[in-house]
Formats: sequence, C-alpha cells, structure tokens
Amino acid sequence: MSAPTAPMAAGTSAAEAPRHVVVVGGGPAAHRFAEAMHARGVDGWHVTVLAEEVHAPYDRVALSRALTETETDLSLGDAGLWEHPAITLSTGSRAVSFDPAAQTVTTRAQDGAETTHAYDQLVLATGSNAARLPIPGAEASHVYRTLDDVWALNRETARLKQQLGRPVRAAVIGGGLLGLEAAAGLITLGADATVINGADWLMNTQLDEGAGQALGRLVAAKGMSATAGVFPSAIETDDAGQVTGVLMADGAVVPADLVVVAIGVRPRDELARGADGAAAHGLSLGPRGGVEIDDACATSVPGVWAIGEVASFGGMCLGLVAPANTMAEIVADRLHGGTATFPGFDTATKLKLSGVDVASFGDAFATTEDSLEVVYADPARGVYQKIVTSADAKTLLGGIFVGDASPYTSLRPLLGRELPAGPGAFLSAAGGGDAPAVELPDDAILCSCNNVSAGAIRDAVNGCGTCEGAEPVRDVPGLKACTRAGTQCGSCVPLLKKLMEGELAKSGIAVSKALCEHFDMSRAELFEAVRALELRSFPEILARFGVDGAGSGCDICKPTVASVLASQHSEYVLDAGRGTLQDTNDRALANMQKDGSYSVVPRIPGGEITPDKLAVIAAVAQEYGLYTKITGGQRIDLFGARLEQLPAIWKVLTDAGMESGQAYGKSLRTVKSCVGSTWCRFGVQDSVAMAIALELRYRGLRSPHKLKLGVSGCARECAEARGKDVGVIATADGWNLYVGGNGGATPAHAQLLAKDLDDATLISYIDRYLMYYIRTADRLQRTARWQEELDGGLAHVVDVVVNDSLGIAADLEAAMARHVDSYEDEWAATLADPERLKRFRSFINAPEAADDEIAFVPERGQVRPATVAEKAEGPVLIATHIPVRGAGPGRN
Repeated sequence: MSAPTAPMAAGTSAAEAPRHVVVVGGGPAAHRFAEAMHARGVDGWHVTVLAEEVHAPYDRVALSRALTETETDLSLGDAGLWEHPAITLSTGSRAVSFDPAAQTVTTRAQDGAETTHAYDQLVLATGSNAARLPIPGAEASHVYRTLDDVWALNRETARLKQQLGRPVRAAVIGGGLLGLEAAAGLITLGADATVINGADWLMNTQLDEGAGQALGRLVAAKGMSATAGVFPSAIETDDAGQVTGVLMADGAVVPADLVVVAIGVRPRDELARGADGAAAHGLSLGPRGGVEIDDACATSVPGVWAIGEVASFGGMCLGLVAPANTMAEIVADRLHGGTATFPGFDTATKLKLSGVDVASFGDAFATTEDSLEVVYADPARGVYQKIVTSADAKTLLGGIFVGDASPYTSLRPLLGRELPAGPGAFLSAAGGGDAPAVELPDDAILCSCNNVSAGAIRDAVNGCGTCEGAEPVRDVPGLKACTRAGTQCGSCVPLLKKLMEGELAKSGIAVSKALCEHFDMSRAELFEAVRALELRSFPEILARFGVDGAGSGCDICKPTVASVLASQHSEYVLDAGRGTLQDTNDRALANMQKDGSYSVVPRIPGGEITPDKLAVIAAVAQEYGLYTKITGGQRIDLFGARLEQLPAIWKVLTDAGMESGQAYGKSLRTVKSCVGSTWCRFGVQDSVAMAIALELRYRGLRSPHKLKLGVSGCARECAEARGKDVGVIATADGWNLYVGGNGGATPAHAQLLAKDLDDATLISYIDRYLMYYIRTADRLQRTARWQEELDGGLAHVVDVVVNDSLGIAADLEAAMARHVDSYEDEWAATLADPERLKRFRSFINAPEAADDEIAFVPERGQVRPATVAEKAEGPVLIATHIPVRGAGPGRN
C-alpha cells in the first residue's frame, strides 16, 4: 500500500480556503471522527458527514433497547456538534460513487437527486450490512442492523400478536451477541423466541464449549429456547407469504410466525468495487472484504482513509465500537500532523442481556503456544470461568466468564501483563473470597470503547487540567464528562469508580460513606440500623450510632434522620422533637419564597379536580390576595401567604376535602396524567384512574429526594412519563413500567423495567422499586443517579424488583402497605391540635403581629414580591395580618 498524502501540520491559515474532509457514512465511527476533529480544532478545515440513514448518528451498541422502547433516543454525543459552522451533517445522502482522480463523491438523495461533493481528504466510514441467508424464503425474514430494522420488527410483532390472538412465535437465526439480544427483546415484546444456531453452542465465536453450555442453561432459564448444531435450509411461508416456520437441514421444522436473521455483518465496501465486484479506483480490498488499511488507517489511495467496520486491518473487519473509535481518533490525529498508529483489534465482548452475565476477552481459546487454562465450572448453576495465562501462570492472555463475570472488569485492563496473584485467585465463583486488589499501570486501557487509560483517569482525579478550567474531578459523572470513559457500553464504570476512590485515598482525601461528621455510617446503613433496632427519635439514634463527642447533630444528619424516621413510621413529622430536625419548609409545612412568604399547594391527584374545589381555591386566593399559578405537575400553587395565615387557609381547603400536596417535602410530589381512554380517542387505558390510585397510595411517602410519577394512556406520552422517577405508559395489553427518569441539571430518561403488566403487578413492582430506593439511596440522591451507581445498574434493579433476587420483595411490599395504612394528612393533623398550631406565628411574643417586611406590587392582574428598590420608592401593597377568615384581603 502506498503512503497517504502528508497533510498540512495543523490545517490551513485563516486567509486560505478551508480544506474539505468528506466522511462517507453516518454511524458511530463517523460521529467519533467529527468529534475528534472538533476536539483538535477545525480552524482551516470543513468536515462534511454524508449519512445514508435519515437519522443523526446513533448508538448501535444500544440498538436492542430501541426494539422494546421505540421512543428511546439513541443519538450520540451533543447535538450541538452538528451546529458548528465547520461541521456539516447531511442525512439521507447515499454515496453512489467516488472519483479519486477528481477527488469527488457523488450522493443520491431519497428523491433521486444527485449531488457531487469535492474533497481534499476522504474518510470511508460506510460500516457494514447485516448478512443475509442464501436459502429459499430468506426474503420473508427480518434483519437486525438499523433503527428502522428494529422499529419494523417491533411493529410486525405487534401486528402479528393482534392478528393471531396469541404470543408470536419468533425464530432468531444466529446465536451470537446480536441474536441473543434480539431474542431477549422479542421475549420482552411478548413473543416466544427460539434461537437457531448452526454451531454446537451459543456464542461459539467468543465462548468455548463449556462456556457455551453454561450460557445455554442461563438463557433457557430466561424463557429462551435454542437449537444448536443444525443449520437452517429454508424459511417456509404459506400462500399469502406469511412465515410458518424454519426448515432445518435435518428435516425438522421450527414453527415460527416471524424470523429474524442475525448471523453477522459484511463490510459495505461497494464504493471500492467496480461493476464486476473486483477492487477498483486503486483501492486494495481485504481477503474477507472491506477496504485494506495500514496502521495509520490510510488506504492504498493517497488522501483516502477508512475507519470502522469497513476497514480491513491484518485481514480482519470487526463490528466492534472500540476499534472504530480508535481508528477515528487516529485519522483525526494524522490530519492534524500527528503520528498515531492503530495497535490492532480489541476483541473483548460483553453480552448486554439482563440477568445473563457473559464476557470474553483476549486469547479466550488459548491458541497461544504453551498457554495455560485455569477453569472453574458449575454446570448446574450455569457458571463457567476461565483465565488463560502464559505457561508460567503469570501473564494474562485472556478469559471467559459466564454466569458470574465480576472479575472481567478488573482483569481486562491487565491483558498482556503480569497478574498480581495466581490466576485461581480471580475465579470469584470458586468461592475463594474477594479477588486481590489490582493496581492498574497508567498505560493500561480502562475504557476500551473510548481508549481511556488508567493514567488519564488518575490525571483527571488529581487535577491535571484535562478539562479546560476544571477543578480535580471527584465523582463518576464528572469523570465521564471529562474523559468519556464509561459513556458507551458502560462495563468499565465499576472499575472507574474504584480507581477514582483509590486515587482520592492516596491523596489523603478520605473516601468515606459517612453521612456527616456526626455519623460514620452511610444513609442506607443508618436506615437499616434504625429499622432493625426500631429506634424512633434523634437522641436515641445519635446515642446509639453517633460518633463520640458528636454533639447535637447538624443540618445534614438532622433532616436525614427525620426523613428516615418518617419513611419508617409515617408519624406526624413535627412531633416528639422531630420539628427541630426538619428543613425550613418542612417546619412550616409549606415552601418559603424569596420574600419570606409561603406557598400553598393542595393535592390534586392525577390533575383531576371538580369545579367546586376550583371555586374554593379561587375564593381562598381572592380572600388572602394570593398569586396563583398552574404548576408543571398539574396542580395549583398559591403564593404570598404569611406563616400565621397558613392554618386559616388550610382550614378552608381541608373543609372542602383537600389535603396537603407536600410540595415542601422530600416525598411524593405529583402523579402527572393525560386524559387517557376515558375521553381521548387514542387512549388505550384509563390513565387518570391509575394516576389517582398511585398518588393516593404514595402520598406522604418520605424519601431521599422528591419523587414524581407520570401515567400516559398511550404511547404518544402526553404525560411525559419517561421524564419521571416512575413512569407508566399504557399498552393494549396492560402497562409498561419505566424507572429512573429525572429532570434537573443532568436529566435522564426513565428506563424500561417491565412490560404489559396488569394493575396489581404494576403496583407491586412500584411498591418494591420505591421502597428499595428509599432504603438504599444516599442522602438527596435522585433515582436516576442511584440507579446508575448501583452495581449492575438497571439489570440489578430488574433482578431485585421483578425477579426478587434478594428475597426481599415481600418485605418491601409490607413496608409500603404499612405506609399506606398509617398515612395521615399533615395539615389536617395540624389543625386538629392547638399545640401544633402554636408553631404558626410570625413572632412568638406577639402572636397577633405580622411581618410588615412582606410586601407586594401588582403585575398582570395579580401580585408579586416587591423589590428592595420598589419598597424604598413606595407605595407598595403591604400584606398585613389577617386574624380571622373573612376579614378581607388586608392590603394597604
């Protein structure tokens, strides 16, 4: 291969026309290249990305999620990248030819219009196509490669389910990573899935026979059947073209209504071939297809590069994200005058299947001469672990883990290095205790997807200035943002966290789970200790678990303990000395505003309210001169009440049948609802009734942070349920349950926990989820971050909530039942007790006095707090004390 044309060292000067880089392809490799160019500076360059699909580049690693959650957003990176003036994304543009002599690429749009693009440098990132079966009836099958593929598969499964009136029988041809994920997704959609694998065991490319047999037992336990050792010979259809089954080479027929082919991919190298299919344009092809590259990712044609799945290096094309990212970075580096080289393929793989732990890396089949295999196998449990080393058992060459892949994360960065202990010490399933501590060298790759070394993580933690202007990073989200480690497949996140904590400890920064200086326990540990000993007061808890000489507590531990007690006992939050523990808002049972006044938010379950109650709210607002606002949670907020007015206001509201909305508490706020099937012509379930039931069930539930729920009556998602901590979306067959959605500074979409649930199962799962969160989350930790930082993430949540892997489901449900049975409206309880009412005075020594510093000015027909300047200028509306209801608005 000839060497590429040497690029200018750093683009061109501002006075010259920018050099044009055209990228053919719009997948993850193209996206990473555009990011890499942007990160290095695009002065003097213009990058055009030609994407055949109509979608912006998306995460193919997470494609299986889009099969079951069709509304999920898989877009890669920050969409702002495509708004940069030097970077252009053209979607729906299929490259049909290129001319290296003229340095042009011709694209064809969906309407047939052709466009010619001139280039100075060309990057081929055309990816690959799903391989097709050369058997009769293959045209009736589905493939599993793009968003459109999985969306079509979702629609077809739903159509067949409705047409047949029974679960769809799905056959997935291919027992590799993608085939198993496709089968799992179809099972989630309610289908009965059978995996057909021509080899003798599943994932035969990554696993040896022992591991494959263990995997077979695990997937069978998940309801997935499999046939192995026989190849399909035809896909059978009836006269109408409907699939009826898969004919096997031995004459057997696997009944099927739907067939998915996931047997691998083939590089899309058609631009490099002529009409006869042979190599053209001076480009060399790999022995198995693809465009041949050297270690600079340059092709045999100067100025033309290839990255990702179309690039053939050492005779191989691989459909893995890590080498594609590395190639993209290398080409960007070369175009900026660098000398980076491609080190070869990292073939490590990890199966993304809930409850099925599988990983393979390095020389998993022990092909290295004189290599040694150390194996632990427990076929009955579906557990298989193998470590491959050099003959002296010191150097790690590879490994396979099925059923328990916990050693994989820490071992993979040590590939090719000396193990810190004997290989047997890392076989966790053998019962030998914890694996020895691993100190990763700086050049060890911790995140292979993004080629992030352990040294880069250490630098970020210790404040090397990797992120411009940034302080040393002290948490996992910060490390992700700074280094990109853990932002794709996520398998390195546990090791990322462990390395960060180790570096902090070395720096003398205590990595402590202590709640505060007064308690050396975490909130979760304190919660369980208080529950076990049935403690009921802060002094008892401080005496039993407080640090010696702890004093009287602080503004961290006091409200935390108050929340723990409220979660466990549902007692009036201001009694028995608990009032002094609460935050300002909880002490007033109302939200304090910027001017010292308070807001009043009655509960409106599911957003449903009668005209009579609306009239009461309107009357209160008029009588007390309150500003009114519809909230984002479908309630009405009344602003501008003074502390001593709160009991009188709430007396009117409670007499009308309303109760506290707890807008002031770390507790359930609202359950947002669309109108559902009762009125809406698109609704498939009664979302209003379900929202009201959930709000009345979980009202008053104290938790580490505020909780919001949403219920949508159909997939149109008008209640924005996937932006909530718990989201419920109706289907024709029940309810889909999503968990861990949050807004805020770091928003997160809720993720699917379970599908097509009946009412009772839905409520039991929500009971378990919320109570597990309440017991184990850190102080002020939202559900999204809690779920993300759990070991195992969503898969762990599914195991605990759905599969009851910890055996605590009954206990969690019982705890929620106790809360429901003991619920009491806090304002109704306050109004019923004169002693409790004494708290609501502006001045203790002058109970009839009001704070005349609270003042308002009129605006848009209502009032708002006066500014300091407005108070100085006067006159303003002074909110004076109103001793009894009916005395008028009290404005001067």
